[in-house]
Amino acid sequence: MSDAPDRPTWTDPNCPVARTVDLVGDRWSMLIIRDAMDGARTFTDFQKRTGIARNMLADRLRRLAAYGLIAQVDAPPAKRKHYELTPAGEELFPVILALRGWGERHAFAEGEVHSTLVDAEGERVVAPAPVGTDGTPLTRRNTRVAPA
Repeated sequence: MSDAPDRPTWTDPNCPVARTVDLVGDRWSMLIIRDAMDGARTFTDFQKRTGIARNMLADRLRRLAAYGLIAQVDAPPAKRKHYELTPAGEELFPVILALRGWGERHAFAEGEVHSTLVDAEGERVVAPAPVGTDGTPLTRRNTRVAPA
């Protein structure tokens, strides 16, 4: 992180949630990550899928690459480079899955049509609830943040 340009001023330097939101918490960054997970690879792919202005897309792709969430890789000969998620970017899948699940439950009226995430067999994917070491579901009521 120390070599990344435009290093953010951390909202809360000691909080992993705050630092993550500082890096990927804006709408466009999360939609770019989502679309990369859904197969977008080129600048044009991202622009068409999100509708983001080209200058904003260029800025977000630059930042996501600078922080190691996506990487530019060589495409087949005579093509421009394309973008791929890095292992760190791939690790955001559970975050996207949780956002999708919350959106399915709370951002649509009952019966309103929306996209559905399915697995390789075509079965609907549901975000698992986090559980403790003993298998008990974790909530805000049975967890706490420990000081560093």
